Amino acid sequence: MVKRMILVNTDYISGKNLETLEIVKGSTIQSKNVGKDIAQGLKTLVGGELKGYTEMMDEARAIATKRMVNEAEMLGADGVVNIRYASSSVMSGAAEVIVYGTAVKFK
Repeated sequence: MVKRMILVNTDYISGKNLETLEIVKGSTIQSKNVGKDIAQGLKTLVGGELKGYTEMMDEARAIATKRMVNEAEMLGADGVVNIRYASSSVMSGAAEVIVYGTAVKFK
């Protein structure tokens, strides 16, 4: 049976007594290819959602989260609490996403 990691943005998990392990994090820097970057730049002239960038950020959050979960699994954690995401632009068309939280084990 595969154990599923519980991920929450609260400082508790209902019905569980928690032992705090340590902070865990994951990050990635993503960019779109030049062709899509030009297309998205043209989209800013008429307005609307920049779907290419939305997809890029969704993918970046998924990668960063997986890296955080891998770090928690290496500690033997059952879950991660207080999860927070942050992002920043590192250059035109590229963004960093970082996710962090506290790895916990059930008592």
